[in-house]
Amino acid sequence: MSASDAMPHNPSKMEEAGTAPFSSVDKDFEKGPSTDEGASTPEELFVVDGVAEKRLLRQLDLRILPSCMFIYTLNFLARANIGNAKILNADSGDSLLQVLDMTSEQFSTVLTVFFISYALFETPSNYMLKHFSPPHWFAFLMVGWGGTDMIISSVKSYSALTGLRFLLGAFEAGFYPGIIYFLTFWYRPQERALRLSFIAACTSLSGAFGGSIAYGVGLINGSKGLEAWRWLFIIEGAPSCALAVAVYFFFPAYPETATWLSAKERELAVKRLRGEASLGHAKITWTQTKATLMDWRLYLHYLAFITVCVPFSSISYFAPTIVNGLGYEGLRAQLFTVPPFAIAFVATVTCSVFADRYEAWSTFAWIPMVVAGVTFLIQGALPPRAFKARYAMLCLSTTFSNICNPSLITWLTVNLRNTDATTLAIPLMVTIGTVGQITGELRSRVSISLSNSLIMFIGVYIYKANEAPGYRTGHFTNGAFLLAGSLVILVLRELYRRRNRNMTPGSQQWRV
Repeated sequence: MSASDAMPHNPSKMEEAGTAPFSSVDKDFEKGPSTDEGASTPEELFVVDGVAEKRLLRQLDLRILPSCMFIYTLNFLARANIGNAKILNADSGDSLLQVLDMTSEQFSTVLTVFFISYALFETPSNYMLKHFSPPHWFAFLMVGWGGTDMIISSVKSYSALTGLRFLLGAFEAGFYPGIIYFLTFWYRPQERALRLSFIAACTSLSGAFGGSIAYGVGLINGSKGLEAWRWLFIIEGAPSCALAVAVYFFFPAYPETATWLSAKERELAVKRLRGEASLGHAKITWTQTKATLMDWRLYLHYLAFITVCVPFSSISYFAPTIVNGLGYEGLRAQLFTVPPFAIAFVATVTCSVFADRYEAWSTFAWIPMVVAGVTFLIQGALPPRAFKARYAMLCLSTTFSNICNPSLITWLTVNLRNTDATTLAIPLMVTIGTVGQITGELRSRVSISLSNSLIMFIGVYIYKANEAPGYRTGHFTNGAFLLAGSLVILVLRELYRRRNRNMTPGSQQWRV
């Protein structure tokens, strides 16, 4: 990779300069196919070599996916490490809560302000990609969240921590939706879902790393006069700042400027996305917008995904606290958060591959949701001192609640039938983890961002300190949400089956 990958990508300016990334053929294609007999279509003018395309995809995957996965792991470490810091070295009175003299309610408030800023800045941050290339903007965000994480290590009060967490949310807000947008430059729609699943699975990977790092950092408590939780923020923030330099200069930007591809490979990378590229600039009328907004089946998809956001947020931040209530105290509590997230990462990646291969996305969504929901209910019902049984259930619930996320995302995307739906429905799901192109529907994006953040607030407040070590409210709430979500999926499956039975032979079937 080279610094030339970071050249600004502004389609309108490139067209004015005579170097538009897509030829005039693409403009004709945007207008629609010609009705003249014998007219050429883009597919006739450019035929993709299947072997060459597979070779290109392997190159893209080796160059793009590991980088995105590693950066997103760092991104999630920076937001979730406060859960580890909350109880780190609590046995010696040196945890974050004890040093800053915070209550559990204040800790929940600190978590909440992150979601507020995340919701407010997600859309504006993503629009900056229209003015800056991905390497430049991602590097800026990385310095922002890494630097903020390191500054948190110096806080002396609850108010300072609250303000810095708000700032952290502002910097982190643009990365994940930015990656979704970035993938549209390189991959076709049907190629993005599985790859984004791998990136999304890194939330589990960060949980495993977070527990391991916290355990090691806990051993240096008091070094240089700093509590271990302060070292934790420094150690987990610094890599983002350091890697930002490499991202700025070497992260791939656009196929047109990828000097690490040959001229023929660059041509193939650009031309194979012609049809999909034009969809990214498609404009829809109010009539089309209204039709999409009134398609109630889409709201069932949204509702199903919202139900997994509650356990996702609660486990991400409170896993160390839950484990601490299972008899694993001190640094052992940090170490025992590793297995649930490590298992979840492997299981999520494996199930995503099989769901994609057999096109069984809804199956790989509702069954894991049922299993996770039941195991959460069991955790809430077990006696508080049934430590081993509750830990086994925690491993299962964490794993299965993570498995369903990528399948829910993909199932929506494969059931969007036209450009109009894609242009509006995908942005509505961006903030809750879906796949698609980032478009200009500002009000829709902001409203769904705020509503999703409100759902996340539930996960922040359900694990109550006065219910330790059983945390019945938290476990029962997570279980109820997941079981309700599985019912929504079953309703959607039946809806699609009925629509398929009523379709004429040869019509495109809905994916069940």
